[in-house]
Amino acid sequence: APGPFCPQTQESRPPAPPPSDPGVGTPAPSSLGTWHRATALSRRRGWGWTPGSQGGGAGGSNFTVLSVESKDSCPAPPSRPTPPTSHPGKDTVIVAKVNGKELQGKPTFKWIKGKWLELGSKSGARFTFKESHDPASNVRTLWGRGGMGARAGGCTGPASQKAYSASEKESDTAGGWRRQRETLTSSPRGGPACSPTLREVVEEENKKKKKDDDDLGIPPEVWELLKGAKKSEYERIAFQYGITDLRGMLKRLKKAKVEVKKSAAFTKKLDPAYQVDKGNKIKLVVEISDPDLPLKWFKNGQEIKPSSKYVFENVGKKRILTINKCTLADDAAYEVVVKDEKCFTELFVREPPVLIITPLEDQQVFVGDRVEMSVEVSEEGAQVMWMKDGVEMTREDSYKAQYRFKKDGKRHILIYSEVTLEDKGRYRVMTNGGQCEADLIVLQDIADLTVKASEQAEFKCEVSDEKVTGKWYKNGVEVRPSKRITISHIGRCLGSWFSVAAEPCFLAEPLEGIGRAQLPSLKLPRISALPPEPPKIHLDCSGKTSENAIVVVAGNKLRLDVSITGEPPPVATWLKEDQVFSATEGRVRIEQREGSSSFLIESAERGDEGRYTIKVTNPAGEDVASIFLRVVDVPDPPEAVRVTSVGEDWAVLVWEPPKYDGGQPLTGYLLERKKKGSQRWMKLNFEVFTELTYESTNMIEGVLYEMRVFAVNAIGVSQPSVNTKPFMPIAPTSEPQHLMVEDVTDTTTTLKWRPPDKIGAGGIDGYLVEYCVEGQRREVSGAVADEWIPANTEPVERCGFTVKNLPTGAKIVFRVVGVNIAGRSQPATLTQPVTIREIVEQPKIRLPRHLRETYVRKVGEHLNLVIPFQGKPRPQVVWTKGGAPVDASRVHVRTSDFDTVFFVREAARSDSGEYELGVQIENMKDTATIRIRVVEKAGPPEHVMVKEVWGTNALVEWQPPKDDGNSEITGYLVQKADKKTMEWFTVYEHNRHTCCTVSDLIMGNEYYFRVYSENFCGLSDLPGVSKNTARIVKTGITFKPFEYKEHDFRMAPKFLTPLPDRVVVAGYAAALNCAVRGHPKPKVVWMKNNMEIREDPKFLMTNYQGVLTLNIRRPSPFDAGTYSCRAVNELGEALAECKLEVRGEDARPALHPAFEPLRAPGGPCWAGLGSEPGRPSGL
Repeated sequence: APGPFCPQTQESRPPAPPPSDPGVGTPAPSSLGTWHRATALSRRRGWGWTPGSQGGGAGGSNFTVLSVESKDSCPAPPSRPTPPTSHPGKDTVIVAKVNGKELQGKPTFKWIKGKWLELGSKSGARFTFKESHDPASNVRTLWGRGGMGARAGGCTGPASQKAYSASEKESDTAGGWRRQRETLTSSPRGGPACSPTLREVVEEENKKKKKDDDDLGIPPEVWELLKGAKKSEYERIAFQYGITDLRGMLKRLKKAKVEVKKSAAFTKKLDPAYQVDKGNKIKLVVEISDPDLPLKWFKNGQEIKPSSKYVFENVGKKRILTINKCTLADDAAYEVVVKDEKCFTELFVREPPVLIITPLEDQQVFVGDRVEMSVEVSEEGAQVMWMKDGVEMTREDSYKAQYRFKKDGKRHILIYSEVTLEDKGRYRVMTNGGQCEADLIVLQDIADLTVKASEQAEFKCEVSDEKVTGKWYKNGVEVRPSKRITISHIGRCLGSWFSVAAEPCFLAEPLEGIGRAQLPSLKLPRISALPPEPPKIHLDCSGKTSENAIVVVAGNKLRLDVSITGEPPPVATWLKEDQVFSATEGRVRIEQREGSSSFLIESAERGDEGRYTIKVTNPAGEDVASIFLRVVDVPDPPEAVRVTSVGEDWAVLVWEPPKYDGGQPLTGYLLERKKKGSQRWMKLNFEVFTELTYESTNMIEGVLYEMRVFAVNAIGVSQPSVNTKPFMPIAPTSEPQHLMVEDVTDTTTTLKWRPPDKIGAGGIDGYLVEYCVEGQRREVSGAVADEWIPANTEPVERCGFTVKNLPTGAKIVFRVVGVNIAGRSQPATLTQPVTIREIVEQPKIRLPRHLRETYVRKVGEHLNLVIPFQGKPRPQVVWTKGGAPVDASRVHVRTSDFDTVFFVREAARSDSGEYELGVQIENMKDTATIRIRVVEKAGPPEHVMVKEVWGTNALVEWQPPKDDGNSEITGYLVQKADKKTMEWFTVYEHNRHTCCTVSDLIMGNEYYFRVYSENFCGLSDLPGVSKNTARIVKTGITFKPFEYKEHDFRMAPKFLTPLPDRVVVAGYAAALNCAVRGHPKPKVVWMKNNMEIREDPKFLMTNYQGVLTLNIRRPSPFDAGTYSCRAVNELGEALAECKLEVRGEDARPALHPAFEPLRAPGGPCWAGLGSEPGRPSGL
C-alpha cells in the first residue's frame, strides 16, 4: 500500500506510525507507524499518514492514506483515521476529517484501494462514500464503508484541488512491488517547493542500514565461500580470513540461508493482483510441477467452466486462463486449486469514467402526483448512486418509501407513484465521473375533508413562496374572516377554519411591489364522505415487448415487488396459469406488505416458467395484471455426437443440437478431444463454432482418440456431451497387389489377389469387387465415365472372390479396392477384359498322398476323407464299394465344385474294404480306389501250456488268437505269478514268437503263466492263462514234512473298521475308508445305492493289506447316497455301509480345504481325509 507522500513526488514506502501531535514535527513512538513531516511548518505543502499492519480481514492488512493539497499554503493536518479491523462478511468503516480553513475552495476527494484502484466506480455496489461539511469549523468529514472483510486491501483517500498536470506510473512484473509516482504542478503563485522528500529520507536510512550490515568488513567473495561451506568449516574459514566477530557472521549466514518453502504443485503462482480495463482481455498464468496434475479455476468460490468468455490453455507446464471482454462482473477473487494446494489473486476491472449527459432538473409537484426524475449517462448499464439529502437510496428501502428505480438504456429514472411531503428534498446522482443535483419541491394541495356537524373543519394550503398571498372562496364567494371563520398565513402555509360544511375555494394572488409569483387557482371539492377508491396495480417491467415479461437465469433469486393502491386496502391474489398460489413459505412464496405484494423465488428452476397473474380486489372493484416469467438456463448437452470419417491425421465430427436450448438461442459449440485413457482434454476451438460438422486435424495416426462437444448460449456452457466411441485417425490402404483371374464359367468369374503393400495402423476391413461391362458408360457431372457395378455389398476378408450372375459372352473388366475405417483405397484393375465363357477341362482326381495306401482307423473313430478334383464344367461324382453304391445310412457324401467329402461318424469293422471314386464330365471320366481298414484289439492267445521245466527254466508255448482284430499281431506280452501270492510280473514284452523260455525262477516255487496278444490297437483285453504250472524243485534234496496237524487259518470276512457317515463339500475330493480281515483273501465290491461301482474314472478303489479306500474325485450333489463295501470269500461275506452327504461350496467349514469333518462312533473328531481340489486323497 502507498506510504506518506509529498506534493511534488509520491512513492510507495513502508508504512509509518502517525504522530501523537500533528503540530509537532517529532514523531511519537507508536506500534502503528511513524508520522512524517516534510520540512518546517511554514514550508509544509501536504500531510500524509499511513497506519501500519492492522488486521484487515482474511485477505491481509488494510492501509489507508489521506492527503490534502493546497495551492497557497498547507492546510491543517487531517485527523488520523482509526485503523480498521474487519471480519469476513462484515462491513468496514473508515472515517477521516480534514481541516479546510486554509483551502481556497472545495477540494476533490478520491478513494483508492491498494495503489491504483479508484473505488468511485464501485460506489453503490460494494462501497459507499459520503462527505459532510461543518460550516462553523470548516471541517470536512470523510466517511467510507465497504465489504472489505472478505477481500482486504489498501484504501487511499487523496484530496486535492486538481493540481495534477501529469501522472506517471511504473510497475515491475505482476506480483512484485508496484510503485506509483505522481508529479504535481507548482503553485500558480510560485509557492516554495517541497524540501527533503520522503524518497531522500528513506534512501539515507537504507544507506545507513547497508553500512551497518557491512561493518563486519567481510568481502563478498568470502560470503559466497561461507554460504557453500559446511558448518564444521566455519571456524577454519574465519581464522583464515581474519574474521573476529563470529557471532555476527553466524547471524548473517542464518539470514542468508533461510529459503522459502517451495510449493510441491506450483513452480510459479499467480500474482497477488491484476488490473484490466473494462472491455479488454487478461490472462492469468500459473506454472505447475507436473503437467498431468488436475487443475481447477474458481471465481468467488464458484468453479469456472470453459466458454467463449473463459478460455483454458495448456502450454507445457503452464496453465493459462484467458478472460475475454472483461466486465464489472469479472471484478472478483480468483483461485487455482491443484490437489491440496491453492493460490489466490484478485482482479480489478477499471471502468472508464461515466459522464452525466443530461443532469437532473428541479421539479415542483403536489402531493399524490407521479414524479419521474431522470438522468442520462454516457455508458449503458453503468452503476449510479442516488442520494437524498446526503443519504443513499437503495432498492432494499424502496418498498418503505414507495419509490423504485428503472433503467432504460443510458437513462436512469427514479419514480414516485404518489409523492408525499416526506419525499421532498435535495436529490443527487453520483457516478465515478461526475454528479448532478436537483430539488424536488412537494406542495400540499387542498384535500377533501369530511367532518361531523358542529365540529371544526380546518383547510390547509401550501404555496411556493412566503410572499405569495391568497384568498379563500366558498361557492364562488370570497370568504372573509369572522367569529366562525379564521384565516391565517404562517410561512408558506395558508389556513382556514370553518364550522359548517361548504365548498370553499382558494386563489393565490401576487403582492404588488414585491414581484409576481404565478400560482394557478386551486379549487376545493365539496366536503362530503370519501368515496371508495378502486384498486390499482402499479406494475412496471423492463421488457421491451408489449406484454409484461421478466427473464431470470436458473439458480438466481427473483423478487417481484408490486405496488398496490386502493381504498379500502385491496386484497391481492397470485395465480400461476389458472391455479391460485398462496404459499408464504418455501422456495417460492408470497410476501404481503401494506401497499405492496411481493412474489419471491429463491432459486429459479425451469418448472417456474409460466404466466403469473396478480389480482387485487376491494368493494370498489378489481384490477388484474399479468407477468410472463421466462427462466433461462444453460443448454442441454449436444446429442448424437459421432465421428463419420477419418483420415491419416484428421477426423470429421458431427452432432445434433440439444433438445433444450436453455430458453436462449444457441451461440455455438465448444469442442474438446483427448487420447483414450488420458484425463487431459484439449480444446479444439476458442471461439464458438456455429456449424454442426467439425473437422479435427493435427492428430497422430494409430492413436485412439475421444471427442466431446459443449453447447453455448448467452447464459453459459452446457455439460459435456457423451464421449464419442474411440476412433483412430488412419489413412486408406494402398491398392491390392497382383490381381488375376483364377477361374471363369458361363456366369461366374473367380478372382484372386494379394494384400496391399501399405496397410497402415488402421488395418484392413476387407475388399470390394467391382466390374464394368465393356461398352456400358454413363454421364457423371457432365463427363462420360465407365459404369462400375459392385459385386459385393459387404467387404470380404479373404483375398479371393467369385463374381456370379454375369452375362455369358460379355467382356468385363474387374477391379478390387481395399476398405478400412478411413475409406476406400486406390483400385487394382485388370489390364485386359475377361470374356465370360466356360472352358471345358478334363476331369482329374487329385488323390492325397496318405490315401494312396491303405487308410487305417480304429473302431469308433470317425472317417473324414477330403479328396479334391478338377474339371469343367462341374463333374458328376460317384462313390461305390464292391461295385455297388455306398450305404447312405452310414456314409455321408458332400460334393462341391472342387472336392468331395467322405464322412462316417463312428467307424465299424464292416466299413473296411475298397471304395471307388468316379468323376465324370460327359464321356470323360477319372477314377480312384481308396482302401480303408477299420481295426480293433485282438483276442487272447489260445492253448497256453508249460511244455518243459529244467533247472530254474520253463518253456511256455501258445497258439495265436482266433480274432486278430483285423490287424496283424505285432507281438505278445508274457507274465508270471507265484502260486502263493498270485502277483503277476512281466517277463517278456513285444515277443514275436508263440513260445518263450522263462529263466531265473526260484527253486521251490510253483508258477503260473499268462500271455496277452498285441496289434495296432494295443494289448488284448483278456490274457491266455496256462493250464498247468511249472514247479521248480531242488535237485538232490528231498523234503520230508513233519507230521503235525496244520492250523486252519481260514476265516470268514470281518470288518475291523466300519464305514463312517461322511459330509463333504462339493468340488473337493473325498475318501471312504474301512479295514477288513479274512482268509482266503476276500473279494471286495464297492456299491452305491446297492449298485456295483465298476470301471468309473470318478472312483478309485484301493486295497492295501486289508485297508480299503474308495476315493471320489470332485464329488457333486449327484454323488450323495448310501455307499456299501462287501467282502466275500468261500467262508462267507461281510457288509459295511455309510451315508455320504455332499453340500454346496458355501457350506464349506472355515478351515483349510485339506481338513474335513469326520464323525466316528466314539464321538466327533477331525481327520485329514479330504484334500485340495484336484489332488488325490489318502489316509
